[in-house]
Amino acid sequence: MWEYTDKVKEYFTEPRNVGEVEDPDGVGEVGSLACGDALKLTFKLDDQGKIEDARFQTFGCASAIASSSALTEMVKGMTLEEAEKVTNKDIAEFLGGLPKEKMHCSVMGEEALQAAIRNYKGLEPLPMEEGEVICQCFGVTDKEIQKVATTNDLHTVEEITNYTKAGGGCGECHEQIQAILDELWENAPRPVEVKPAPEKKPLTNIQKMKLIEETLEREVRPALKADGGDIELIDIDGNRVLVSLRGRCSSCAASEATLGQFVQTKLREFVTDDLTVEEVKP
Repeated sequence: MWEYTDKVKEYFTEPRNVGEVEDPDGVGEVGSLACGDALKLTFKLDDQGKIEDARFQTFGCASAIASSSALTEMVKGMTLEEAEKVTNKDIAEFLGGLPKEKMHCSVMGEEALQAAIRNYKGLEPLPMEEGEVICQCFGVTDKEIQKVATTNDLHTVEEITNYTKAGGGCGECHEQIQAILDELWENAPRPVEVKPAPEKKPLTNIQKMKLIEETLEREVRPALKADGGDIELIDIDGNRVLVSLRGRCSSCAASEATLGQFVQTKLREFVTDDLTVEEVKP
């Protein structure tokens, strides 16, 4: 059974922007019912050239609905130049992550957005469709495999299947997919060696307190407020940071994960690795 984040569940059970924009400026259609997933994205621009409205129609699983719904929310207010930079990774991150087996749903969202923008510009369908079809079961080309592998740092056939469905049918294309990956990464530039960061000097109590307050204000509170929540610093006891969650965060079932995986991680990144975050109930 796949584990879904609360945000995926929310955007699946209460999807935003379902339907089709009337007299749209751009239309993008990807996938097919024969392959199990299909998505149609439409958008309308305002007088300033920003996306005023975006709507979707999809046939697919919970992840497909959530990804499509999230995408329409993300692009509203964007210019086309900004929307062109939205990737499947952005969609997955917006939802707090997707099961690896469902990442192809976020890829479908990115492709539909690119197709809709190209439609608005009067261009032909996505260039990736011009490549050689490698997976006959799902109609995935070598160009699509190369693009998704490069964007998401994929190195195995299983990963390609998770992101595109290629290889998930009869399996006859596995060798071809692996050959594409071998050639792609063999010719890729070697990663630059990163020198270890200099050891951090011990912080004084005043420096630590100031950094904790700044990090909560700059890195944590904006993200929580975006979801209707907030956080309050209650006290600092040595390396223990005592906080209280407010708003929607206070009653969220994932509050422990928010503190441990988000708040504590940010404080350790920007202050010191020794910090632990504990919640003080009101």
